[in-house]
Amino acid sequence: MIKENLKYSNSNIFEGMPSISAVIRSIECRLSDRRIITVSIDKGKLKSKAKEISFLQKKSELLGFDVVFTKSENIDALVVGSTHGGIIAECTPRTFPALNNDLIIQNGVYYLLDGIEDPYNFGNAIRSIYASGADGLIIGERNWLSAAGTVARSSAGTSELLPTYVCDTQEAINLFKSKGYKVACAGIRDSVSLFEADLSKPLLLILGGEKRGISRAVLDKCDEIIRIDYGTAFNGSLSASASAAVFAFEIMRYNKK
Repeated sequence: MIKENLKYSNSNIFEGMPSISAVIRSIECRLSDRRIITVSIDKGKLKSKAKEISFLQKKSELLGFDVVFTKSENIDALVVGSTHGGIIAECTPRTFPALNNDLIIQNGVYYLLDGIEDPYNFGNAIRSIYASGADGLIIGERNWLSAAGTVARSSAGTSELLPTYVCDTQEAINLFKSKGYKVACAGIRDSVSLFEADLSKPLLLILGGEKRGISRAVLDKCDEIIRIDYGTAFNGSLSASASAAVFAFEIMRYNKK
């Protein structure tokens, strides 16, 4: 139960090489202001993780973080998951810039995640959005990126690599519309099928969580509401991460015409 509760807490402990490598890449490419303080490595992994250890020691000299070797139980006490491979990193928090007109490119595809209730779902949605080639992510002031380690693990590190901006949903809609963007929401009522919608760039897509969905006020400000049609009778809804994957790759396919 303690481990389960940790996934919801503020954390800058990054677990495993995919997450840590993403942090290193984000630092080197100046994608964020996060910094690595210490990388801790299980002493029992010296042989099996020799390549990763060599990589981290070289990066520690360039980026100024410590590499320490410790007992496995010391690492296990700090982590949520069990797939870290005996390597974790303690990092500083990351700040996210407030969205403004100058940060929105002219002909892009952006996603706004609103009301997703679980950090794993949130991270998995980011993974699909990043993989589809999105230009950026918009989040509210309250979001799961405070649980950075959990989100990074579930997103395979992509939460550290996707340009991310903070903005109120209503204000974000206004900003994107002022830049000539179409603003679409995922929803059911008064909707058009995803496979019949105009998904041309420039586009902002708003995705909500399974429980709360998207507010009526936000739906009313959107240019179009788009639904995912199912191949069978199904009264439920897809998870936010599954919906993000369907939308993201259909938008990618549409814009390759």
